[in-house]
Amino acid sequence: MTEVRPAAAASASLWERDAEVAAIERAVEALCADRSSSGHVHVLRGEAGLGKTTLLAETRRIAESRGCTVWSARGGETLKSVPFNVVRQLLQPALLSLLPEEAREYLGDWYDIAGPALGIAEPGAGHADPQGVCDGLVAAVSRLATRYYPLVLLVDDAHSADQETLRWLDAFVERLDHLSVLLVVARRTGDVKGDGARHLDAIAGVAEHSVTSLSALTPDAVAGLTRATLGAHADDAFCREVWAVTGGNPYETVELLAKVQDSAIDPSESSATELRPLNRSARGGGLVARLEELGVDATRFAMAAAILGTDISIDEAARLAVMGRDDAVRCAELLRTARILTEPDPAAAPAADGDLEFVHPLIASAVYDSIPPSLRTAMHGIAAEVVTDAGKGLAAASRHLIQVHSEGDEELVEQLRGAAREHLAVGAPDAARRCLERALREPPSADVHARVLHELGSATHLTAPAKTIEHLRAALAMQGLDGSERVDAIFRLSQALLHNDQMEEALRTVEAEAARQPPGPARMRLQAVQFMWEGVHAGDPTTSPGRSRKLASLAATCAGRDNAERALLILRGFDAMTHGENAEEVVEFCDRALVNGRLAPGLGWTDPEWGLELLMMLASSYVYTDRLDRAEALFNEALRAYETAGWSGGHLALAHAYVGLGHRRRGRLKDAEKSLRESLRLAERVGRGLPLYWSATCNLVDTLLARGHVDEAWGIAEQYGFAPPYPSTIVLPDPRSVRGRLLLAVGRTKDGINELEEAEKAAAVRGHLNPVMVPWAVDLARALATEDPARAARLASDARRQAERFGTDTAIGEALRCAAALETGQRAVRLTAQAVAYLEASPCQYEHAAARVEHGIASRSASELHRGLTLARSCGADGLATKAQRALDHLGAPQVGLVPGQTRR
Repeated sequence: MTEVRPAAAASASLWERDAEVAAIERAVEALCADRSSSGHVHVLRGEAGLGKTTLLAETRRIAESRGCTVWSARGGETLKSVPFNVVRQLLQPALLSLLPEEAREYLGDWYDIAGPALGIAEPGAGHADPQGVCDGLVAAVSRLATRYYPLVLLVDDAHSADQETLRWLDAFVERLDHLSVLLVVARRTGDVKGDGARHLDAIAGVAEHSVTSLSALTPDAVAGLTRATLGAHADDAFCREVWAVTGGNPYETVELLAKVQDSAIDPSESSATELRPLNRSARGGGLVARLEELGVDATRFAMAAAILGTDISIDEAARLAVMGRDDAVRCAELLRTARILTEPDPAAAPAADGDLEFVHPLIASAVYDSIPPSLRTAMHGIAAEVVTDAGKGLAAASRHLIQVHSEGDEELVEQLRGAAREHLAVGAPDAARRCLERALREPPSADVHARVLHELGSATHLTAPAKTIEHLRAALAMQGLDGSERVDAIFRLSQALLHNDQMEEALRTVEAEAARQPPGPARMRLQAVQFMWEGVHAGDPTTSPGRSRKLASLAATCAGRDNAERALLILRGFDAMTHGENAEEVVEFCDRALVNGRLAPGLGWTDPEWGLELLMMLASSYVYTDRLDRAEALFNEALRAYETAGWSGGHLALAHAYVGLGHRRRGRLKDAEKSLRESLRLAERVGRGLPLYWSATCNLVDTLLARGHVDEAWGIAEQYGFAPPYPSTIVLPDPRSVRGRLLLAVGRTKDGINELEEAEKAAAVRGHLNPVMVPWAVDLARALATEDPARAARLASDARRQAERFGTDTAIGEALRCAAALETGQRAVRLTAQAVAYLEASPCQYEHAAARVEHGIASRSASELHRGLTLARSCGADGLATKAQRALDHLGAPQVGLVPGQTRR
């Protein structure tokens, strides 16, 4: 029997692929030509058997001949549920070749984040953030690329890759402009839906013109291949029939010609009728029939190999097929000879632990699908034991565990829960969800059922808030969650409702549970959570009559003895700040919530008991009471904590937004813009419309307005939907006030006035009288100065009164600036001078600069304008600097330099 080895098939499949090979050669040449060149992605797309794998093999040959490092990986239809399967194949060999300390050095801070996903480091105790892990994997390749330049990455059967790998690939190709790496991805057309299709389309979008759609071979190419394989005497009629039977599919053509050789068929017209039956034997039922001809043992071994899927170990397949090793070796040889199994290419898969793999994914799928359902389910159960006994862990066994029969097996439920924990620890919540959903179908015993639902709700918290709500509600309706577990579930449910923009339902949920709890720590915690959600609720406060009074009463009894008391003190401080109560008292409440000036244990940025909202309220209270040093220390601590933990989703986006807020209040406008653009980039990955998205957008628009970049601010507002309807949670600063100022800046005065009047109404409903946090009054007074000067004066007077009640230098200085804007002559000079005095003592340097410029204009003082100009430039306030320079020009003062990019007018 003659065997066509894979190498022969490979060369055959390169017929009529000259253009594709030339494109690959050019890409490799460009990679090798310049170490600083941008990376490149090339996509090979086509139906099964059209030669994608062969082109990848040719890519490897070309790249290695040029001295490139080549890493490769392959998706698998039965392995799509295994998280990080493909990216592990791709990167693990190189990382395992390094000493542990070398791997840690190369990955740096990402080692503990991406290492567990790659199987080179033990996971931590908590849940890993999926976005952080994805970013860590991108960073891993970025750093390894410098060591292994020139680096070529090959990904075969990407349509069958796991979601975690596809997500990583999608993120990775966006970084190729900064990496000298060639990535070649092969995938079938169609076959993918949902997020997988979106990721693959994004990869193709980056590739643009480097997407090659493969076509079938022409009749002439099939004739040439037929004669090259069978001999020049193969006649035209026979060659045409080979093409007609295979449709020009290179893989099917190679297989059919191999069977013609095996069957010793004469390649002539008289034998052409035998080709169709022969071709059917290589596909579907024909393949199964051919497999059965090899005997029961070989069939059983092939089925075991199909169940294992990849890295097929003869010993593991033997155990699964219930046969001895000698019989397994014999079966493996039969299947190799029949071109069903083959030995892995050590160059293509250096990390593979297996002895065998299927010759083609089509064969693997056909064998797997041929296994009777009941037998397939039973074999998956045995495979789970084989995998766990091999020391690969419950996560590795989980793809088999989820396939077994549901029999109320408590041990299986515990195994699936354990597998889910392992998946969550490496940043694979979707895999954890599948395990826990399967555990529910077992089903669990009554005393465990609620816990499984609770764990399922926690697993979907980062990816599907609506599902989290559904699961946690079901868990809380059952017996089984008591004490702290129940309180944790209530908090998690309320948090999910909040993030799903169901604020009122979140409030009702916590309030009802607090009412049923006896007096004690649990009840106090829930009361604090209720006050927390009410504190960030931007809707009608009648959902909680007398809230501030009750909060003040509770906080008066708190000395900060535990975290529940500290939380109430923070909430009292935030409530007092938003209502414009005395700033010194606000700071006193906040300081009492700290332990030696720091966050208490269990109340840190990554601690799950309270969430980040409480600490953001604490830091915001410091921001708007002019304690920017304390606020910035908290914001930077949050940023470090989330980056260290690898939390690259909503938490990190919000941390960057608040760091930007700190910069904005401090007057470091360029730094603020940078942080806020990064926040918006991260928020885009989480999803539009969420509160964190509003925080990033609102603060960026506010910062751009302060810089004088009005057109950019308007563009951001238009691009990111910064317009009504506003979210149900509070956004700082007040978005209505910021949008009103934006509308005024672009010349839509009437719309701006209307928006600011809406801000006035909303603030009145909530009792938000802090004139810095909700600054509608000063902008509205300026806008009405000409149209309705009496009302403008009343607004300015009210703003000053509230500012003096609040008592910060910034609030009073801003109110004085507003009053001065409505005056002329010496009264304007006197008021601007007073504003300068207050704002000079304030930490808010942009506002100080603005007051200096306004005082210089009112007093016609060149020295004051020079000081304002210098301050404006140091803040990055280009518009204010231009205003100061024009005022100096008008006075005829010597020009002291232009704002970059501007000319004197």
